[in-house]
Parts: sequence; C-alpha cells; structure tokens
Amino acid sequence: MQTHPENDPRSALIASLTGQGFPVLDLTDNELAKLHIRHLVGGHAERVEDEVVLRFEFPERPGALFNFLNRLGGRWTISMFHYRNHGAADGRVVAGLVVPEEERHLVGAALDEIGYPYWDESENPAYRLFLG
Repeated sequence: MQTHPENDPRSALIASLTGQGFPVLDLTDNELAKLHIRHLVGGHAERVEDEVVLRFEFPERPGALFNFLNRLGGRWTISMFHYRNHGAADGRVVAGLVVPEEERHLVGAALDEIGYPYWDESENPAYRLFLG
C-alpha cells in the first residue's frame, strides 16, 4: 500500500488501522522485505530447524557464487537462496543456512573469510512473519 507523504501520511494510515483493531507492522524501511520477501512465495518451510538467514551483496563477477558455495555449502545446508540482480556491480542475495546452535559462532568467521558484505536477518520481523 502506498501513501502520499503530505496529503495522506503513513502515520495516519497506521493509526486508522490500529484504531480499528488491525495489527500493523510497518516494513517501509526493512531492506529484507523490500529486496527479497516481496518476490518470494511459498511461506514457512516445514521441518527446517536451526536456520540462520543472511543477506549479502554478491560481486557480479565470475566465480562469486562458486566461492560462496565452496566455502559455506560444504559445511552447512543451504535451505534458502534468492538472488536479485539490478544491473549493478553487486547482486543482492538472501540465503538460509542450517547451522546447529553449537556451530553458530563459526558462521561469522566463515562469512568474513568470503569477504562479501552481509547482514544477519534471522530475527528480522519480515522473515519471521512470512518465511520463518
């Protein structure tokens, strides 16, 4: 839904909906929702436990995906992978990894070794609401 910032501000819409008893979660500034969730279908995955959800900027160059898969895919199961190309130097990726709780501390080091910018989206409300 879109509002006009001056004539019909978002805050008025939110107030109207909550005033009528509807729960509202404003995802306007949520990068995961804007870049990925709105393009995904299927909903919640059954029987996927210990999922860590990460958002990346992949360099648009040969070998970038292979590098990612080679470093992470052999160690942890990739439970979700969504790639968006906007014609820029970087592609945008959201990926789910099945990582046992006792190995969570190893994920950051593995991602730092790959060298792509990343954000942990595991607790993102858009992920939790639509996919988690």
